[in-house]
Amino acid sequence: MVQQVAIVWNPSKTTREALDEALAAALSSSGDAASVEWIETSKDDPGRGATEQALASGAELVIAAGGDGTVRAVAEVLAEQGSAELGIAPLGTGNLLARNLDVPIDDLAVAMTRAITHEASVIDVGWLALDGGAEKQAFAVMAGFGIDAHMITETDDELKSRVGWLAYVESLGRAVSSSEVIDVTVSEDGEEPARTQAHTMMIGNCGTVQGGITLLPDADPRDGELDLLLIDAEGVGGWLDTMRNMLWDNGLKKLMPGTPDDAESSKSIGHRSAKKIRIELAEPREIELDGDVIGKARVLDVEVQPSALRVR
Repeated sequence: MVQQVAIVWNPSKTTREALDEALAAALSSSGDAASVEWIETSKDDPGRGATEQALASGAELVIAAGGDGTVRAVAEVLAEQGSAELGIAPLGTGNLLARNLDVPIDDLAVAMTRAITHEASVIDVGWLALDGGAEKQAFAVMAGFGIDAHMITETDDELKSRVGWLAYVESLGRAVSSSEVIDVTVSEDGEEPARTQAHTMMIGNCGTVQGGITLLPDADPRDGELDLLLIDAEGVGGWLDTMRNMLWDNGLKKLMPGTPDDAESSKSIGHRSAKKIRIELAEPREIELDGDVIGKARVLDVEVQPSALRVR
């Protein structure tokens, strides 16, 4: 049976020849046949228009070949229309969804083979609206404000092109120094709002970020919930507590037999989960969505769309 495949690709990340070669290797090793449509993204449209075009042409499988922005744009349309499966050919710096779903990062032909041959599994998608607006944007991995958003804005693009995700480490110090604790009001699943303080908040559908670091140990993209992480570390003592919580309590300790899998909170870190979350900040902050900063906001309305995507 011939698959109707569309490859939505970012020409700033690779060449058509490299993708052609990887696809040919995938089809040759699998023995499958495919009718392929190639659609480029643009700087003004990272993939939404291309995905809509692919679906209008009858695509059964849409392969997002690019970075996190391309994958997110393709996933957003597929979650809305639900008429095709998603494949990932990771070509970015973070490759966040690919890492969380164990898609090969460093072998384009193998990633293409998985996209062509593997059975799809279902994952959730999160939707975010800013400042009470009607427009919603999807995320497959994480949304939030604080250190992660500051790291993205502080990271040198030239350095990122040379050393990949390690460039984010170079910007970490500046991100920490510019992250101030502010008042935050959190409402989960329509319950009474709770007031707290934080300088970093992450709402995750998946838990792993660059470098294989797991920030949300309980996050499962198939459980119909979103996981919330709040960090309010200040001073040396607060940051030591944060590092101990991430690296030991929710890291190495979880590898020991008999240790519960649930995420552990600490003095500086709080974990919780919900289907619908409203966040109100005392002042606007830069908001990050699957590795891209999308602007400043003071109010975030987030909800999960269970079983929104079929991903190979």
